Amino acid sequence: MADLKRILLAEDSAEDTELTLAALAEYHLANEVVVVRDGEQALGYLKRQGPFKDRPEGNPAVILLDLKMPKVDGLEVLKVIKADERFKRVPVVMLTSSREERDLANSYDLGVNAYVVKPVNFSEFVEAVKNLGVFWAILNEPPTGSVKKKS
Repeated sequence: MADLKRILLAEDSAEDTELTLAALAEYHLANEVVVVRDGEQALGYLKRQGPFKDRPEGNPAVILLDLKMPKVDGLEVLKVIKADERFKRVPVVMLTSSREERDLANSYDLGVNAYVVKPVNFSEFVEAVKNLGVFWAILNEPPTGSVKKKS
């Protein structure tokens, strides 16, 4: 059985969060999915600050990051992650509804590992999340320091 890894999901939409969690759970693609609702919480989680100061050590195997979030947007979170030695090797997937060329280009310029536009159709959304989960949480070898638990 494959090792299951921790995923950090930064998503402000309750509906998209529910769909993502359901898809990952249905296919048993993560040991733990940590959900944060804005960019400030995402950075707090990674840096073990505020309500996350006592979280277990280790980085997530992958960060699923929404682009348009309150407090700190996804591009700013990505910029901080990729500039910090502790997190710069953690894969980041922008999971967003934005098809704007500027958002795509800025994301790649800042070091995003993948940019996935959320499908509107429910079954396509579930399939997209399943494919992301299979690749990033099972097939991909995460960098040193990522949390990896036996299933």
